[in-house]
Amino acid sequence: MNLKKRILSILFWSIVTAAFIGPGTVLTATKAGFFYHFSLLWTVIFSTFACLMLQEASARITIHSQMNLGQAIAFQFKGRSSRVVVLSLVVLAIILGSAAYEAGNILGAIKGLVMVFDIPPIIFVGAIGVLAIVSLSLRSVEMIAKILGGVVFVMGIAFISTAIALKPDYTEVFKGGFIPSIPDAPGVGLIVLALIGTTVIPYDLFLGSGALDKKQSINDMRFGLSVAVILGGFITMSIMGVGNSITEGIDLSTRMDMKYSIDSLANSLEIIAGEYAIYVFGFGMFAAGFSSAITSPLASAITAKSLFESDKNRRKWDEDLPLFSLKRIFRSKYNSEEGNPKVSYFKLVSFGVLAVGLTFGFMEVKPAPAIIAAQAFNGLILPFISIFLIFVVNDSKLMGRENVNGFFSNLILSFVVWVSTVLGLSSIVNSMGEKVLGFTKAQLEGAIVPVMIISFVLIAAVMFKIYRSRSIEDRKVN
Repeated sequence: MNLKKRILSILFWSIVTAAFIGPGTVLTATKAGFFYHFSLLWTVIFSTFACLMLQEASARITIHSQMNLGQAIAFQFKGRSSRVVVLSLVVLAIILGSAAYEAGNILGAIKGLVMVFDIPPIIFVGAIGVLAIVSLSLRSVEMIAKILGGVVFVMGIAFISTAIALKPDYTEVFKGGFIPSIPDAPGVGLIVLALIGTTVIPYDLFLGSGALDKKQSINDMRFGLSVAVILGGFITMSIMGVGNSITEGIDLSTRMDMKYSIDSLANSLEIIAGEYAIYVFGFGMFAAGFSSAITSPLASAITAKSLFESDKNRRKWDEDLPLFSLKRIFRSKYNSEEGNPKVSYFKLVSFGVLAVGLTFGFMEVKPAPAIIAAQAFNGLILPFISIFLIFVVNDSKLMGRENVNGFFSNLILSFVVWVSTVLGLSSIVNSMGEKVLGFTKAQLEGAIVPVMIISFVLIAAVMFKIYRSRSIEDRKVN
């Protein structure tokens, strides 16, 4: 691979990093550093590895089967009575989750700009909306991916340079990254889950495989994906370092009594590192929010298209079409089945998600009930997608016998899928338990153990079925 190809591959796969590094990551990672310093850094390393493994499996499915993740799901359920229910559940979870979090993405981007400019937030909402509309109107998903790659590069420079300027204790960084430990403090279990969950997100898998050029080689894909995801991991670590700098030298019990907020974080940054750090961190937060504000609508449209596109409606899902064809709306003699359709389904979904985020952005209110529902839906869909991945990468009909996973690959992927399943089921318990059922944090943390056991049994059953099917297939061949 020549240098140009390497750079283009990294830029393309930066769309994955742009998706998972959002305001939620900034808030979660700074909060983890603020209260627990670098002791939870190992969770960032694991979640980066888990993201890389799942994304690689999803991309490998796309390259070998020539189907993106959504198309592969649709293919697996072809002819089954449960097909409509399963596909509708996936689309509902992805679109609902993206729409709910879109507001947070936009408000997070505004929060970063407000740190730098003394301008009314409402003006930033309009400006971000215009930029997002222009970006989503581009005729090529690959072009959007490359633009986001540049945004991620700027974001990386902002957060990493801020963390280095704060001069962290690198001994503590190494210890927290490679010696797993969980501080004896309330709420730490939920932070661990949040740190993993902010990186391993279901819609990112659809986004990466849906935007991928199916002609890309396995080696090209692995190189670009690895660099982009690992860069994302370093950005998250740097964000945690910013939170750590605020309470460095303060004992754990005192830290737990302190109040955390982005505003107090900004004030402390200015005191510790000067006004420069505020500007850099603010621009970094804007980049995180803006990039995610583009990837959320894009992922929704890609998912819907891959699941529901057919030979009859393929032109309606064309991503190159404008949102509306006014000529065909006002002149009835034009038929939507001939030439360009009246409405582009792809643009309708993406702009619809963006519109929801902008609405709440103008209101300066987060849609809390929708976010709770989105967390529950995404918690439900993550185990399903993760288990589906391990089934498909072992399906010789789609992958080819020579491309299915080996034993060692399955062992690693099974561990990642197990953790993803624990994460997904815990997300359901956490999002619904505290707000709906009134569980305490202690009760929520206590539920993690049975969730881990149930998830282990589930993954063991999946692997048993996979190797039993392989054994039967080998006997038929021989």
